[in-house]
Amino acid sequence: MTDETFNVLRHPLVLLPVSFFVMWIAAWIGRSLIRPKFPLDERSREDFGVILAASLTLLALIIGFSFSVATGRYDQRKNYEEAEANAIGTEYLRADLLPAADAAHVRALLKGYLDQRVLFYLSHDERELGQVNARTAQLQADLWSAVLPAASSHPTPVVALAVAGMNDVLNSQGYTQSAWWFRVPTAAWALMALIAIGCNLLVGFGTRADGSGRKLLLILPLLLSIGFMLIADIDTPRHGIIRVRPQNLISLVDSLRSPGP
Repeated sequence: MTDETFNVLRHPLVLLPVSFFVMWIAAWIGRSLIRPKFPLDERSREDFGVILAASLTLLALIIGFSFSVATGRYDQRKNYEEAEANAIGTEYLRADLLPAADAAHVRALLKGYLDQRVLFYLSHDERELGQVNARTAQLQADLWSAVLPAASSHPTPVVALAVAGMNDVLNSQGYTQSAWWFRVPTAAWALMALIAIGCNLLVGFGTRADGSGRKLLLILPLLLSIGFMLIADIDTPRHGIIRVRPQNLISLVDSLRSPGP
């Protein structure tokens, strides 16, 4: 599901109470509805403990896998932001290799393009993001058109270097967009949710009839919901607390705007 539709997995602060409530209800069902119908005797508790431990271990493995995927994508987003800044900064310098008129035009377009790339990282409104993407696509077409005349009229290795740099600028945006699109698979979230609900059912089912440990039923749902929120937060580029700040792009903007020596 995309960001255009409200998705609880893309809103970590909403996922926290929702997941806690669902898992607490599962634990309550296990304790209040299932356990009275299928009471455990002392001989069965040892086997039940093995099943519960195996289920929790499986849940931990799935959570670890999802956390690894989320952090991997987060690292990619940071690396591609740095790569974009380097590509734009390099091409800005390589514009000197073009004829003077073309160089001035390319530099002006690159400054506007850089502003749009910063807005891409900072925008949280979907309508604004759509406008940023449209302006970015138009600027990409303008940038490529700006280097084509020089490449056609002066097909030298020096001009080819500037054209290759422009190609790197355009490619870097595609790599960034890909890293922002692909996240933890929905199937992994569904599997985590099913196993987490099952584990809480087992925990509630395993409570003793004397009511001891009733308050402990809150602990596992709370810990799991915090874990789910953290994974969703890292995995969500725009709606979470942990976000990739375009520090390299912002520094490049400041350096291009600062007066020369």
